[in-house]
Amino acid sequence: MYFDVVRAQYQSDYRIHLTFEDGRSGVLDLADYVSDQTVFARFSDIGYFRRFKVDSGALVWGEGELDIAPERLYELATGRQVKYDNERPYA
Repeated sequence: MYFDVVRAQYQSDYRIHLTFEDGRSGVLDLADYVSDQTVFARFSDIGYFRRFKVDSGALVWGEGELDIAPERLYELATGRQVKYDNERPYA
């Protein structure tokens, strides 16, 4: 899909520059996720946070135990809301 991540580059702190399949790009800031008391609490280890990879258009940490969906990444990094029409997302 057009909102799949095709490139991700760590910048600093909890910021990652993302480029999407549709050519749009933006900086994702996940600093707020660090204080989340869910699975994202693992981000408090900046070393863990920095070891992300792109897999199937999403950002993935570890052996796939933590990921963020491409649609959510697209919204956070570009500021454009992904809408759904007949179960298919679009921006």
